[in-house]
Amino acid sequence: MKHTQRATLGGKLSAVLVAAGSSVGLGNIWRFPYVAGDNGGGAFLAIYILCVLILGLPLMIAEFSVGRASRKNAVGAYRALDRKWSFLGYNGVLAAFLILGFYFVVAGWTAEYMVHSVTGELARYSTAEEYTAMFERFIQNPWRPLLYTLLFITATHFVIALGVQKGIERSAKVLMPLLFIILIALAVHSLLMPGGSEGLRFFLKPDFSKITAATVLTALGQAFFSLSIGIGTMVTYASYFKPETNLRHTALNVTILDTLVALLAGIAIFPAVFSVGIQPSSGPSLVFITLPGIFNGMPWSMVWSSVFFLLLVVAALTSTISLHEVITAYMHEEWHLSRKSAAWATTGATLVLAALASLSLGVLNGWRICGLNLFDALDYLTANILLPVGGFFTCIFVGWRLDRKILQMQVTNDGQLPFRIRTLFLFLLRYLCPAILLLVFLDNLGAF
Repeated sequence: MKHTQRATLGGKLSAVLVAAGSSVGLGNIWRFPYVAGDNGGGAFLAIYILCVLILGLPLMIAEFSVGRASRKNAVGAYRALDRKWSFLGYNGVLAAFLILGFYFVVAGWTAEYMVHSVTGELARYSTAEEYTAMFERFIQNPWRPLLYTLLFITATHFVIALGVQKGIERSAKVLMPLLFIILIALAVHSLLMPGGSEGLRFFLKPDFSKITAATVLTALGQAFFSLSIGIGTMVTYASYFKPETNLRHTALNVTILDTLVALLAGIAIFPAVFSVGIQPSSGPSLVFITLPGIFNGMPWSMVWSSVFFLLLVVAALTSTISLHEVITAYMHEEWHLSRKSAAWATTGATLVLAALASLSLGVLNGWRICGLNLFDALDYLTANILLPVGGFFTCIFVGWRLDRKILQMQVTNDGQLPFRIRTLFLFLLRYLCPAILLLVFLDNLGAF
């Protein structure tokens, strides 16, 4: 297979941080805590970790193998390995584009709230009703969300335009350590709050009597989507890995870091929630409506509120960079545009989609797609259809279609590393993972 000269990441640490930056995002810090709260805390956490190991780890190794074997973008990778499977790459690029359409909007919200924290605006309110009204006024405003969305898109474009090494790799080396420092500081502060131990017990002590079939399927879905599987990011980033990069160790380290972020987010949030007597099952409003009220009752409320929303901004930025790179690499290599032109084309297209998604929560709310506004439609289409489809067919392709010699060469670094779990790995990819993803897909569509 002929490889074109392309950028490579600096080393083992760079590979782990860049890939971890792709998987770590608002799903870990915003979505995971409220999903865990809705599903019993510790019992959900135990099932989630198991799902990450059984489902996420083998799928990530599979996508790493595809990316490094081809050293191409998501579409070019599958085309190079088997032309009939190019659709899988297109599915990933489309999913990345549509996700950015609403993810940039939510990322803009985090930036708005960080500004409100720094200026003391959040401290002016005290009740959940006031925070709810504030949030709804903001997202329905036609201009303010657009401004913050534009700022976030500009920051993402700046990193991507610098290239793989100067932009993506350097940003990951700064943003990922910063994210962990902020999370650890918040977790320690939360644990020291009165009554915080009760929240920690809820989060870490499993009560398996609360487990239902729905809990298991929710944990499976959260594990899958948290690791950014099925949208071409891991394939694209792995194409920049050096030949000596150990794919299994990299995938394991990424899953550990991703899970650790979710764990720290829970430790930072649940003790604080229990300390002020709020129900842990507050749903998606936990971050933008419930937590500001918690911070307002703390000493140094402006400081801790600002630090928390800075954390959300950092987490969102690591994800938008990776999603943007999937599309930019595709346009650069498949459309034969310069990297700067590809980056500008991606930025312009996502800006238009994100602007429409933001306005669909307000002045364009009457525009409906199957009963959903554009923002919710993008979320539903990607999370419930495109990502499970991408993950399912990745299992089928790597487990059944990809030449065994290519897979063996990638996982063992041309025979230099042992592959003692080859039989288990193939069993998971061929049978268990596709079955699980099919169940998640059907559950998302309301079949159960």
